[in-house]
Order: sequence, then C-alpha cells, then structure tokens
Amino acid sequence: MANIASHARSKRIMDGLSYLLLVTLSFICIFPILWTFLTSLKLEEDIVTSTLQYIPRRITFDNYVTLWQQSSYPKLVLNSLIVTTTTIGICLLTGTIAAYAFARFEFRGRTQLMLAYLVVRMFPAVMMIIPLFVVMRSIGLLDSTIGLAVAYTSFLLPLFVWMLKGFFDAAPKELESAARIDGATRLVAMIRIVIPIARNGLLATCVFVAIAAWNEFLFALMLTTSQGSRTWPVGLHLMVGEFQLPWGMLAAGGIISILPVIVLFALVQRAMVSGLTAGAVKG
Repeated sequence: MANIASHARSKRIMDGLSYLLLVTLSFICIFPILWTFLTSLKLEEDIVTSTLQYIPRRITFDNYVTLWQQSSYPKLVLNSLIVTTTTIGICLLTGTIAAYAFARFEFRGRTQLMLAYLVVRMFPAVMMIIPLFVVMRSIGLLDSTIGLAVAYTSFLLPLFVWMLKGFFDAAPKELESAARIDGATRLVAMIRIVIPIARNGLLATCVFVAIAAWNEFLFALMLTTSQGSRTWPVGLHLMVGEFQLPWGMLAAGGIISILPVIVLFALVQRAMVSGLTAGAVKG
C-alpha cells in the first residue's frame, strides 16, 4: 500500500510540474501579444515613461482610428490578402499535381528532384532576391501583387509539395485502383478519391503556406516600391521614421495584422490538428 501511495503521489507531482511547465510556456508565448495589445490602447505619452506601466492608465482607441483612417494601412492589408490568396492558389494548382506525382509515380530522377526541392528551402532567402528582381523586371511583374505572389511561390512551393506528398502517401492506393478499374482517369481518381481522403492534410499545408506568405517581409520590401503593391509588414516598417517611432500605431498595426491569422486558426483548428496527426501517424 505504501508503494502504491508513493507512486500516486509521485504521479501527482509530475502532473503538477507538467502543467506548471505548460502554463509557463503558454504565458511566454502569449505575453508579447498581450503586451502589444495593451500598448495599442495607450496614449503616446503613456508608452515611453520613466516607470514601466503594464496596465494603461487611460484607455484609448485613437491609435486604431488614426491607423485606419489617416494612413494607407487598409490598402496594405488588402494587398497582403491578395498576395496570400494568389500564392495559395498557385501552390494548389501546381503543388497538388506535383505532390501526387511524387507520391504515386516511380520515374528516373524522382529522388534527386525531391532533394532539389529541399535544397531550395535550405538557401537563404537573401540569395534569391537579386535573381528574382532581375527576372521580375524583365517580364514586367516588378512592383505588382501578382509578381510578389510568384516570388513567394518560388520558396513556398517546395514546402507545399513536401508536406502534401506525405499526406498523399497515407491515402490507400487500392481505392484509386478500384476507381481506375471502373473507368476513371488518373486525374479523376486524384480529385475524387485521394484529395477528399487527404483534405485535412491539404488544409494544414495551405494554412502553413498562408501564414508564411502573410508575414513575409524581405521579398515584399525589395520587390515593391509603391503603395499599390506593398504589404502590411513593409507598411509597418516604413512607419518608423528617422526622428519618430510611433509605438502606439505600430502596436495597433501588429494587432490588426494578426487578427486574420487568429480567425483562420479558429476556423480550421480541428481539421488542421487532425491532418497533422494523420501525417505524424503515417511517419
């Protein structure tokens, strides 16, 4: 009995320590977002003070109103939405077919090509800026949302293909064979059989690509020069002047910018977790 009681007490202690660790890590992750939100509700003179103020003494929404009405921030957010949506569309059209081909066909150079996709992800993004700038300028896509989406696709498509291939590998090939016997083409079998089975994995992959495209800064900074095609990370960066640093507006812009990501996760969280778990079980 003593051993059982000791084991139960040790288990409770370990559970308590585990929960304490999880709560601590959650607080570390949430605190910067909470601090940014509280900063966005402060007046400018209450942000930079001699004594640190965690809770705003005077709550105001002027930073949000000023940002939305007296700046080009709504246009920047719209540009980011267009670029992100276009990037996902290109990856879906090209990456889905490529991932299916890698998952179902054996052909010469298949392994080498997959490794080449991985190598592209290993290169620092800054090394691709100059070649992409030259190419975009030569084909007339420089300083455009379409050109920026194509640039994002250049480094996000390999990630899309690699992730989606794992989910396609988990789909039973016997169902496709049965559909092929019934007269379905390879493309029809992919659309009607494989994609519905791997839909949660496809959704999880699209979410990762969307977040990467939504938050991308370096390519957007170098490949855009006008308000008509700049995205929100570049807009926040350009708010920082030589003699001014509008902390309140920057914090408000940060909060507005992460709201679409939070809403997206809230909508697809269950399907996304299910898709990632399926991929992990297959591995």
